[in-house]
Amino acid sequence: MPVGRETQLVACRKGQGLGLGGGIAQRGTFAKALENDVINIAMSPGYRHVPKPVCEITTELRDRGINVGEIILNAGDGTPADAPSGGGHGVAFGLEPKEIEIIGRHKLALLNHGNVKQHFIYKVRFVLARINIPAIVLCQCPVDYKDFEQIEVSTRFKQGKTPGKVVEIVSGIVRHESVPQGKLDEITSKVKMCLREIEEGRFG
Repeated sequence: MPVGRETQLVACRKGQGLGLGGGIAQRGTFAKALENDVINIAMSPGYRHVPKPVCEITTELRDRGINVGEIILNAGDGTPADAPSGGGHGVAFGLEPKEIEIIGRHKLALLNHGNVKQHFIYKVRFVLARINIPAIVLCQCPVDYKDFEQIEVSTRFKQGKTPGKVVEIVSGIVRHESVPQGKLDEITSKVKMCLREIEEGRFG
């Protein structure tokens, strides 16, 4: 007999973990939820992108009864070729067609980024230019809607050139570190609010 809980399986590995961060989740991994409500998107594992906070966020949201899938991008390093840095650290950020298809099945995306605003705002633009989905940006450094609007990313307040739009922002999530409960509560609250707004057609 159920006692107020639902079982949700988190299977975050494609295969044996290799290298820093690989013990948590490997690039190219997709952990599917029971329903396609929210997709939590992590950059590729490595020295700059460790998915520890991503998996903690996924687990917390699932504990709160939210259906959350998780995907670790295969080419999540660097910055897009059209960013001012021209690809950043010798590699160019990108999305594979299968990743675009998987992300696009969901109602809401969580985009996990780091501490270099001038890099990740262009990653957000790259994703939302290709996928028509509302997104919550989760990051370490402070950022606001105007930072995205200045590079023509659509937000909940202003229509830009991207079909997808930034609808919430949560900053102060430190890479390599556990996520404080206060931040997990903030993320949960904003995810629930956005899902309600999506059901009401606010972002249609």
